[in-house]
Amino acid sequence: MKITVRAAVQADLAALLGLYGELNPDDAPLPRASAEAVWAAISGQQGRTVLVAEADGVVAGTADCIVMPNLTRGGRAILFVENVVVAGCFQRRGVGRRLMDAAVRLGESAGCYKVQLLAADDEYVHSFYEACGFKALAQGFRRYVE
Repeated sequence: MKITVRAAVQADLAALLGLYGELNPDDAPLPRASAEAVWAAISGQQGRTVLVAEADGVVAGTADCIVMPNLTRGGRAILFVENVVVAGCFQRRGVGRRLMDAAVRLGESAGCYKVQLLAADDEYVHSFYEACGFKALAQGFRRYVE
């Protein structure tokens, strides 16, 4: 299986929405017009790259990356990774690893001093990120806004 990773484009929107449906199956699908408006905002945001992994030409996974400028660490930015998902039928086939490698390369090319993400409280997910070279070095906090 050939896996390639690239920046997502408008034509990937339907595939991205399908992947996000697997990530958050309880979420109601976004209406197409809303999804297109959100995509326009995402694609116009400086420092933001939504990566997609294609397996034999099929969008199999994604990771949303954003470079955040930073006034500490000598002015070196931070790359945040969110919404990482690999389609169920492509899991455990190297797609996620390739996405995370691409995210790290993206951070390196942007001069970031670290790549940071939050992970679900799931041992399999933690093992995956550790196998990709990430370390659980801090405790994450989140507050949902209703």
